Amino acid sequence: MPVLVVVGTQWGDEGKGKIVDVLTEKADFVVRFQGGNNAGHTLVINQKKYILHLIPSGIFHPHTTCVIGNGVVVDPEVLIREIENLKKEGLEVSAKKLRVSERAHTIMPYHKALDLARENRASREKKGTKIGTTGRGIGPCYEDKAGRRGFRLIDLTYPEIFKEKLKTVLEEKNMLLEYLGAEKLDFQEIYEKYVYYGNYLKPYLTDVSRILWEAKRDGKKILFEGAQGTFLDIDHGTYPYVTSSNTLAGNACCGSGIGPCEIDRVLGIVKAYTTRVGEGPFPTELKDETGDYLRERGGEYGSTTGRPRRCGWLDLVLVKTAVRLNGIKGIALTKLDVLTGLDSIKVCTAYEYEGKVVDFVPSTLVEMAKLKPVYHELPGWKKDIKDARSLEDLPENTKNYLKFIQDYLEVPLYLVSTGPERENCLYLKNPFEK
Repeated sequence: MPVLVVVGTQWGDEGKGKIVDVLTEKADFVVRFQGGNNAGHTLVINQKKYILHLIPSGIFHPHTTCVIGNGVVVDPEVLIREIENLKKEGLEVSAKKLRVSERAHTIMPYHKALDLARENRASREKKGTKIGTTGRGIGPCYEDKAGRRGFRLIDLTYPEIFKEKLKTVLEEKNMLLEYLGAEKLDFQEIYEKYVYYGNYLKPYLTDVSRILWEAKRDGKKILFEGAQGTFLDIDHGTYPYVTSSNTLAGNACCGSGIGPCEIDRVLGIVKAYTTRVGEGPFPTELKDETGDYLRERGGEYGSTTGRPRRCGWLDLVLVKTAVRLNGIKGIALTKLDVLTGLDSIKVCTAYEYEGKVVDFVPSTLVEMAKLKPVYHELPGWKKDIKDARSLEDLPENTKNYLKFIQDYLEVPLYLVSTGPERENCLYLKNPFEK
């Protein structure tokens, strides 16, 4: 089964980066297919922390080709900085090792300026209407993509055509910025900077769809790496507190240029508890000592923004909905070690809504605000599990917790992460095999 899609089943930050890094040992290609540098994957390799925002986690494996698909919106300044920083670490980041879709859309300075200006205005004038955006320009860039005002990366390599279109677009953006109370941007500065970016990135740009088609034809193993999580999906998430792209597994096709029949399996990443960053509904959120315990022990601070994450018990209603939306056939459970030390652990198995018990996620914020989690309580464990090398090494209560999750979701466990390092991972099944 050479084509595998990895997606988050919650609100992002599930630990996809580590799982992708582990799976990349068996993959020839790792592909990012949506989002932008608003996502961040944190990896710990040989006790050193690395944070990636655009380049797929597979960059740390010498045999793997990393691919950024057309569904990603790319801030060229961030991408170039990431390339240079990895090179300083002694890693190969050549045009052979990293391929970037020439069709990927470009985040421009006015996208970031508009993103921040809108959030600032919402804070000043309409308290409570903030989305909690990272301010990286992701949403405004996708707006321009849909409105056919965007610049694809390949456009930056044609300076004269880029110049004329930029003049027209920037005139409108500056009017918007002025209306929102922000400073106007300088045309010449943007033009010169982005022509430089185009020249720098030109060797990396390619037709990603064709490369992946050839890889599939040749029997190569391809791993698709989703960013954010299922419930940040623009259509199926907790709208409007979502990201600006489709985060579901189905978008691996549109965001890279492969056909839907080419995908062999979808692996869902589930954090052993639940977190989210920014605004929006969160039925199992804990605003007490237990929530603080999970945050501090789990290091729950955004890898992109540094913001503290909101923490709560595992919401299996949420995860089972993600299983359905993505067609998930296997689960990788992460951060199990964070629960060590708790006397008891609660798991949400249903919601109470207007006096009725329901097992689905409503579509509106009005309904979600009325949800009360229905919990099943399990005994915790005290033994450190980081050095476990098989399920048999885990405490009985830990194994019971895993069994409860697997039975509820009706999906088998493939991997279980018991700590931050590569080695802290129980490999129960190979997702690339039938």
